[in-house]
Amino acid sequence: MENNQMKRYSFATLCVHGSGGADPATGAISVPIYQSSTFKFKSARHGAQLFAGEKEGYVYTRLGNPTQSALEKEMAFLEGGEAALAFASGMAAISAVVFAYCQAGDNLVSTNTLYGGTHNLFMETLPRFNIEAREVDTTNLENIINAIDDKTRLLYIETPANPTLTITDLRACAKIARDYKIPLVVDNTFPTPYFQRPLELGADVVLHSATKYIGGHGDTVAGVVVGKKDFIDELRANFLRDLGAVISPLNAWLLVRGLKTLAIRMERHQQNAMKVAKFLQFHPKIQRVWYPGLTTHPQHELAKKQMAGFGGMISFEIKGGRRAGEQLMNAVKLITLAVSLGDVDSLIEHPASMTHSTYSEEELAKCGITESLVRLSVGIEDARDLIQDLSQALRKVKV
Repeated sequence: MENNQMKRYSFATLCVHGSGGADPATGAISVPIYQSSTFKFKSARHGAQLFAGEKEGYVYTRLGNPTQSALEKEMAFLEGGEAALAFASGMAAISAVVFAYCQAGDNLVSTNTLYGGTHNLFMETLPRFNIEAREVDTTNLENIINAIDDKTRLLYIETPANPTLTITDLRACAKIARDYKIPLVVDNTFPTPYFQRPLELGADVVLHSATKYIGGHGDTVAGVVVGKKDFIDELRANFLRDLGAVISPLNAWLLVRGLKTLAIRMERHQQNAMKVAKFLQFHPKIQRVWYPGLTTHPQHELAKKQMAGFGGMISFEIKGGRRAGEQLMNAVKLITLAVSLGDVDSLIEHPASMTHSTYSEEELAKCGITESLVRLSVGIEDARDLIQDLSQALRKVKV
């Protein structure tokens, strides 16, 4: 199907059929895995033209690969961007974007509740390059404005935030970014383009840890950046090429395959998460549940405005603190005690000691990541089985 025809269809249909067209070289409907490091030139002149950027084509997989290109085409299409670039990991994607915008002496403003790896990059690694990250509570827009100065080069938002599921107003952030003439970069890993479309809300760049919901099966590590073509071209030429955080053809193919079931998986993740969140909300051993789909969530109304759904991530505080949380996580039988998220399998972990162990005790407290907070990535199993597993595990918790 042509792109203009595809605009008539729902997102679920777009996931399956993509931007249209079979593999141009072979006619294969399933994208081939071009497992090659090197590509033959038609002539010496042709090789020189490829290196000079005068012709499109492939030279060496660190610079580009047909399977990678297929993934990038589909991600740009689904996010509504001009172009995309795939990386070997989500952290590689984030790092490339930051270094593309910032140099020594600059700063960025970001959400203070972030994935632990992103936080560590911002607070530990960037200062070594004389780049300052100013992490603030972006649910209060005044905090953003107060943190921006003439050296600020980008505004970085993760919403819903990992792991507290707090929501930042993307339309308002886009206006602030425009007013101060800085780009708005949004980590869209939790909701995916199925539930949230930051570019349509005014963002300049969207990125993903594609390891999570884009792949969806816990068998791939990757990152993707989507934005304007000139920015993506700069990332490819100056950062992917030189830093070498290259996605493998196999992993690119796994992500293309994952995109075909993205819509149906996200629907099931959300349906299950809502049922599990409601069960936990009224359990006597649970102190508080964080899920944007619950009316008790402080930004529930905002989530309804900027998201098409609430996703599959839940965090909750258990009575009895960390000891009780450990008892719960050790007692689950169906749910897997593991980090990462977005898999078809349900995963449970303790942010303060695991994914967010890069935060100091003071930073954890400031972000609301308590010792009693447990993060649950709800999978696509039968929700009744997940609730039964949590129920039996909670019975063993001493509070």
